[in-house]
Amino acid sequence: MTEISKTPAASIKSDERLKKVSVLTSLMRRPELGAVAGLVMVVIFFFFTADASMFSLSGMMTILAPASQLGILAIAASMLMIGGEFDLSIGSMVAFAGLIFGGLLVNFGQPLWIAILFTLLFAALLGAVNGQIVIRTRLPSFIVTLAFLFILRGLTLVGLKWATGGSTQLRGISEAVGDTSIAGLFSGLAFQGFFAWLAENNLIEKFDNGMPKVAGVPVSVVWFVGVAGVATWVLLRTRVGNWIFAVGGDANAARNSGVPVDRVKTGLFALTACAAALVAIITVLDAGSTDARRGFQKEFEAIIAAVIGGSLLTGGYGSAIGAFFGAIIFGLVSIGLTYTKFDSDWFQVFLGTMLLLAVLFNNFIRRKVTGER
Repeated sequence: MTEISKTPAASIKSDERLKKVSVLTSLMRRPELGAVAGLVMVVIFFFFTADASMFSLSGMMTILAPASQLGILAIAASMLMIGGEFDLSIGSMVAFAGLIFGGLLVNFGQPLWIAILFTLLFAALLGAVNGQIVIRTRLPSFIVTLAFLFILRGLTLVGLKWATGGSTQLRGISEAVGDTSIAGLFSGLAFQGFFAWLAENNLIEKFDNGMPKVAGVPVSVVWFVGVAGVATWVLLRTRVGNWIFAVGGDANAARNSGVPVDRVKTGLFALTACAAALVAIITVLDAGSTDARRGFQKEFEAIIAAVIGGSLLTGGYGSAIGAFFGAIIFGLVSIGLTYTKFDSDWFQVFLGTMLLLAVLFNNFIRRKVTGER
């Protein structure tokens, strides 16, 4: 009896999950470490090579605007990748959702809130269809969503020509929206009063007439930060987050443990499609029009940002905050080159190098910490 009673205590004592680790080791286990290191490297590079105006308030807002739109997609893509799947159709979904949104406003005269709600719901339905096809056919999500990439892009072209009478660009959205207060939640600038106060107190640069040179924060940046915060909370603090990691790590083991694997994957596909629809709504309202090339190649950029942020292609490992930093790196490189004497055509070289270095760095750190070979 004595020997039996000692066995559980011994096993608990040697349990690696209860083993105390140093702060450094704990930080090294974080998926976003590579993205943070990459961000520091990129900032240092541009600090010595770019014009000083790049790091001014207006320069940073110029960088954050496109980075935020990509970041919303990247965060959703990273959650899907953690769940062990891909969605190569999100770029085309941006264009198709833009068509649905613009068509409801211009061609059908619907109020803005109805157009927003219907666009998000329709995108979620298409995302769920993607997920169900993957689950029921057991085809790789790479193949299924690649097919939807072409299907949605083609439907966008056909739909735009129908809606406009032959053009591939639908205009008149700003006029259809009018002076609706809801539009301010998805377009324009936020915190304008605060920035005006900063200018009045000479805390930021202003024009001769007293108006601030930076009038506010792009609304897309606010959405970007909010989506990153909610996604991080879901992944790290909720049961659903545990399910996502479990499904991506080993779907069969997760299913045997009672995790609703099919529902989790379907929900992640729907979430990714909704993120694409949100980006479509933001960009269409800002531009006042939509076109067939909207969201072009964003599916690859989002996956690149997610991978730079620490998400594994094999699933079960990743971070929403990592994708957040990955998108900022993308924005810094794409816009930052215009502040340097380098040809902007070097952008893809920089991006590919950063992707490779991030993957190598993340693999190296993970193997050092976990002891993998």
